[in-house]
Amino acid sequence: MKTNPIGIRVMTVLGLTVLSCCNSPEKETITEVKEKPSGIFPHKMPSEKPDFEMSDAMDRMFDYPAPRVQDNELFSQFKYTRLQGFDYNNGDGTVSRRDPSRPIKVDGTYYIYYTKRDTKVPPIGANRAAEATDEIPSTDWDLCDIWYATSEDGLTWEEQGVAVARPEKPNSGWRSVATPDILVWKGKYYLYYQAFDEPSGLRGDWCPVSVSYADSPQGPWKHGADKVIPFGKKGEWDQDATHDPMPIVYNGKIHIYYKAAYNKWPDIRDKYAVAHGLAIAEDPLGPFEKHPLNPVLNSGHETTYFPFKEGIAALAIKDGNERETMQYSEDGVNFHIASSVSLTPTAAAPYTPDAFTNTDYGKGITWGLCHFTNAGKHPEQYSIMARFDCDLSLDYDEPAFKNSGVYHKPDVYFRQGIGGIKRKVDE
Repeated sequence: MKTNPIGIRVMTVLGLTVLSCCNSPEKETITEVKEKPSGIFPHKMPSEKPDFEMSDAMDRMFDYPAPRVQDNELFSQFKYTRLQGFDYNNGDGTVSRRDPSRPIKVDGTYYIYYTKRDTKVPPIGANRAAEATDEIPSTDWDLCDIWYATSEDGLTWEEQGVAVARPEKPNSGWRSVATPDILVWKGKYYLYYQAFDEPSGLRGDWCPVSVSYADSPQGPWKHGADKVIPFGKKGEWDQDATHDPMPIVYNGKIHIYYKAAYNKWPDIRDKYAVAHGLAIAEDPLGPFEKHPLNPVLNSGHETTYFPFKEGIAALAIKDGNERETMQYSEDGVNFHIASSVSLTPTAAAPYTPDAFTNTDYGKGITWGLCHFTNAGKHPEQYSIMARFDCDLSLDYDEPAFKNSGVYHKPDVYFRQGIGGIKRKVDE
């Protein structure tokens, strides 16, 4: 028998735990300890978590949306298709398109907005940002404007022109405007985007979020506000930037998920990390209030979120311990891994019809746009946009997307050669 610091004596006798107060020995409470029965895992997959002791791995399997990955609505393979209708100037690196917005469908026509660079020369690199000029870009997203295109089928696109151009100096975004995403709210259209006031790479990707709005998806776009998602205070994780704004209407309010790199500048760039935050407002022009639990996602690079069932689903790619995962949150804040995925779309922008309807039961996604940043070789570097298809939808059932294995040709793997990396030699 032992007495704990608050004066409770604990005795275990024949599987029973007896609790008694030292000051009142005549009062005792008897609580039966229930132990899970032993059992052997069955050959037929149980539909619910068995009520017997299992290893952590098998116990955890029943915490996913389904114990079999093929039955998991938040698991999918991703398939890719080249877009038609865009010209890249013979791939010389002077024309680049990247960071597409989610497509929206208005009167039977799809609209997308994206970062376009059309410069005299290709980018010279972030490490040479000090040499950048009004005609020489430092990075692929320097000296850019936001353009838009339309499509009838999501595959063949017709470029329409500039949606949001760089403003005159010294207005925010005079150097470059990039990485847009769209919000439809009360009959108006809002574009949120990154606004650069210096060549990217000079001190990092330091830039705030600006917003423009229009009565039509074709524009004209009017400047709405700058720094709508403010930087964090000095020493906070998002002190330098708020990137990749992605708005969703959820619980009657505008939720913008955004990205920031931290633990990075100015002298520890090789130690950087990436996380996602959440800012909420009742008006598209703000003020936006950051969630007190930020960051809400510890992994991923570009933001990819969509309504799913009663909550919000997220695709985490590239960065972090939980990269290459689909995640789900019942409240849009506290995310948990729902599946592991592979060959994920970079800068994924899914077509999400219920992103702005304030739905109380999201149906998921089946296709969208993304980008590839290595379409050209150095020094002729540029990006292209592409389409991806998937089955992350409650209304779509395509078994081919649920295959858990994709078998690539050997050349796909051998292209990932060791190159100049020093190979360990056993002694």
